[in-house]
Amino acid sequence: MSVKTRYPTGQEAIAMKGWLGAHRYLILRRVSQGFFLLLFLIGPWFGIWWVAGSLSGSRTLDVLPLTDPLILLQGIVAGHWPELTALIGALIVLAVYALIGGRVYCSWVCPINPVTDAAHWLHNRLGLQKGWQPKKSARLWLLGTVLAVSALTGTIAWEVINPITMLHRGLVFGMGFAWALVIAVFVFDLVVARRGWCGHVCPVGAFYGLIGAKSLLRVSAVNRAACDDCMDCFAVCPENQVIAPALRGKPGETPLILSPDCTNCGRCIDVCSVDVFAFTNRFDNRVNDHEQVTDKAA
Repeated sequence: MSVKTRYPTGQEAIAMKGWLGAHRYLILRRVSQGFFLLLFLIGPWFGIWWVAGSLSGSRTLDVLPLTDPLILLQGIVAGHWPELTALIGALIVLAVYALIGGRVYCSWVCPINPVTDAAHWLHNRLGLQKGWQPKKSARLWLLGTVLAVSALTGTIAWEVINPITMLHRGLVFGMGFAWALVIAVFVFDLVVARRGWCGHVCPVGAFYGLIGAKSLLRVSAVNRAACDDCMDCFAVCPENQVIAPALRGKPGETPLILSPDCTNCGRCIDVCSVDVFAFTNRFDNRVNDHEQVTDKAA
């Protein structure tokens, strides 16, 4: 293990790339999250209706329909067949996230992500224990439960307590009870289960992970031979179990992170001072020249 593991996370990257270079994708994610949230809020706040609706369902410029496919699916199993416009909107969203990675929604769009990231930052600052860690399959079981409850009750069950929806409604109509749900998610990640909500519980993340299982956009450990074992990528990754197969793979094994749990957040790219990681596509199995030479010599 490298002596660099004793350094603060990201210190080497900041020294090599500068602060902005070591936080590039984090900054872009916050801009993206703010942009999408603002698109939905400038209508009710300022009367500028470029986008009418919410992340559950919307119409852009009164032309482009977009529908949350999980909400559509809940409606179908509940016995409510959607209108053609809603079906088209869901198919558009499905196609986009199937191409770029379903859990891109979690890291680049979802307004709850900054809340859980803040909880993780404070968790580390306070030096708290890892806490209870539900199995990764828990969110899939919860997703199945949501669909079962929708079918049994004839309702879109998850929307009753969905913190994403509650946060959006709260920003439009006044937070009220929405604050309780947002704070509950924050406290859960802070003191109950580190990165517990997005990584182990949220059925929305589970659903989008299934959508993007074969997506084109991937992170690759293309320069893994240069890895100096600083462990910073593991420290910042919200789903750090996805890194090892690509980073520690033997010569000839794919450097691509192929797990559907990967959120394509780009933080591993940010904090790596030796530029091990890069965005690419799922068909790009190239590795750096050093590893190719090693592979041929073997």
